[in-house]
Amino acid sequence: MFNVQYPISKFISICTVCLLLSIQPVWAVESQPQRTVLTLELLQEKINSPIVNQGSFTVDLREMEINLQPQNKELHDNFYKLLQDVLQKSGTKPIGLDLTNSIIEGNFIGSDLGLRTPLYAQAIAPIFTETEQNQLELLREVCLQSLAYSVPNSKDCRSLLGKDSTTSAQISVFRGSLIFNQTVFKGKVEFNKTFFLQPVEGSGAIFYQPTNFKQSRFGRRVSFINANFRSELDFQGSVFFQKANFQKADFAKNTDFKNTTFEDSANFSNAHFQKLANFSCARWEGKTNFYQAVFLEETQFTKANFQGFLFLQETRFLKSVIFRETQFNLPVNLRGASIFNQADFSDAVFAQGAYLNVPSLIFNADKAKILGNPGEIGVMLRIPQLSGNQNVLRNLIQNFRQLQQIADANKLEYSKQRLHLQSLTRRLVDANINDAPQQRLINLGFSPTQVKAIIKRRQTQPFQIKSELLTLADIDEETFTQLASRFVVTETLTPIKWLLQIWKWLVLSLLLLLSGYGTNFYLVFGVGIIAIAFFSLLFWLIDRFRRVHPNKIIPTAYETSWMLGSFTISTLFGLIAIFRNTPQPWLALLCMGVIIVPLPTFLLFQLYQKGRYHDLMETSYFTEDGTFRQLRLLIGRLPVIPRYPLFRERYLPLLWNRRWNWLNYYDFSLNNLLKLGFNDVRLRDEHLPGIISTLAWYQWSLGILYITLVLWTLSRTIPGLNLLIYLK
Repeated sequence: MFNVQYPISKFISICTVCLLLSIQPVWAVESQPQRTVLTLELLQEKINSPIVNQGSFTVDLREMEINLQPQNKELHDNFYKLLQDVLQKSGTKPIGLDLTNSIIEGNFIGSDLGLRTPLYAQAIAPIFTETEQNQLELLREVCLQSLAYSVPNSKDCRSLLGKDSTTSAQISVFRGSLIFNQTVFKGKVEFNKTFFLQPVEGSGAIFYQPTNFKQSRFGRRVSFINANFRSELDFQGSVFFQKANFQKADFAKNTDFKNTTFEDSANFSNAHFQKLANFSCARWEGKTNFYQAVFLEETQFTKANFQGFLFLQETRFLKSVIFRETQFNLPVNLRGASIFNQADFSDAVFAQGAYLNVPSLIFNADKAKILGNPGEIGVMLRIPQLSGNQNVLRNLIQNFRQLQQIADANKLEYSKQRLHLQSLTRRLVDANINDAPQQRLINLGFSPTQVKAIIKRRQTQPFQIKSELLTLADIDEETFTQLASRFVVTETLTPIKWLLQIWKWLVLSLLLLLSGYGTNFYLVFGVGIIAIAFFSLLFWLIDRFRRVHPNKIIPTAYETSWMLGSFTISTLFGLIAIFRNTPQPWLALLCMGVIIVPLPTFLLFQLYQKGRYHDLMETSYFTEDGTFRQLRLLIGRLPVIPRYPLFRERYLPLLWNRRWNWLNYYDFSLNNLLKLGFNDVRLRDEHLPGIISTLAWYQWSLGILYITLVLWTLSRTIPGLNLLIYLK
């Protein structure tokens, strides 16, 4: 009897909890499908009464427990034979097989369910319908295409491409559709050398033992979405004629797609590879998607061929990934991908227009490496904007410097500074949302109401990033998306800061145009050759062509021809160096021309306009050190002779009557620009027009800047070198 003092409410609560606990297992059981044990009689019944699924007849073995173990002898011995009789019928509409939500105990030899047929080089067996023959004929085209890369190893390809009409290869042809969604295979699965003429659907299927699709051919779409391969998977040498979908599939053991061909798109997005993933020598004709895929162990794409786009956004490679000798015909998207160990692109081939897009790449140069052919891989790494990618570029540059691939590191450094210049240009030219006047904001595309909201917000708190505009109620996402590229968000520039930004932009532009930001010595060399030739011709003209009357002071025809010829040849070499080493040669020439042409040309015009009336008219303006003739480094030399008498005695005027005299003007320019020369040639300081002295000092000043640029460039392009080596 219950104690009356015991609260009845507590008693009711306890009973309710007990009732719920007793019902919960029932719910759990009801959530699982009720499977029927497949017997021989039930199998015969299902075969005799196929259902219609998506317009095709299908043997319905859904939600079955199929025991194909040798212990279940009756079903084990008759399962394949009974299904073969209905699935292999020729000349009729093909019948498919549906194993959805079934559990299969024991090994499943699926290739035995197909129709065994020989493949001849001359023709396909006539037992198939015309549509089926056309599908089988597609294999011949794939085999022919594969000859461009390697000799096919599969027997069916060799048979189709052979010249002997009597030679054939056996292949199992599965004529109907095959469906095994959410099916559990507890034993081995064998579908090797099977040609599937209809779709194969295995979404959510679980494979506990090794699965073999080696050298299989899939004529229609294939779906293994959310499939779970808990043991080895072998698709080696297979062909997918239409879309192959392995989205969110889990590969627990080694996965082999070696020599596999994907004629259409392949989707491995969100797939999980726990062991070795081998895609070596695979051909991908369509789009390939590995978005957010995870590779825990080594991944091999050696000698693979990607004809379409390769998407590796946010893909994670925890161990090495190998793209050695891989061919890329279109860009590869590595945005947000993670490389934790090593990515090897050695001997990879990039078609015109193909490159590696690596913005937001997660990569630490101290722990991981990116390998590639020296002088080539750096060109293929592309980043569209500097914002958010400075650390990426820093790590990539450090990676190649550690590998002593200086050319690749310099290419990335050049790209980084180009992006920096673009950022500076936008900051100077584009409207700044924090200080742009009202009318300019309206001209950008904002409505008057939106402009008022922007001005009101920035008066209280300046914008920090563009996306803060979306916090304003009057600005919708569509407007923001359309106008985001037309404005910048930075601090308001004072006049002094604005001038500093202009100076920074100017210096960076000059460094990029004339030296590739210190990464291209041949470009610097070309610029120097042209400058030396120009100033040599200029000083030769000033010194040798003084007047025509009353007494001619002009050079001989012999000297003139040598001077003009040497100028032409030197300039040609300089132009070749510039055009071969910069993407903007005309802009580089324009920049150099602005520096070396206007002022000297103006001074030259002034000199001849005023005329020259001074003593020592028939003596050269230039003197040489008569005590030495040797190659010397003249970093501290000035362009005018010293005043001290003992030194002045050593400097003698140039000898005009020597046939090689024209070389002295090149020596003078070498002294001024490169601080190097075979003789110490300087200007005299008596009876010298000021214009000539101005020109010499102008060239000498440019020489200080040029030799600094040369030394800086050398220190960045030669491993282990620095400026101190040159200054000692």
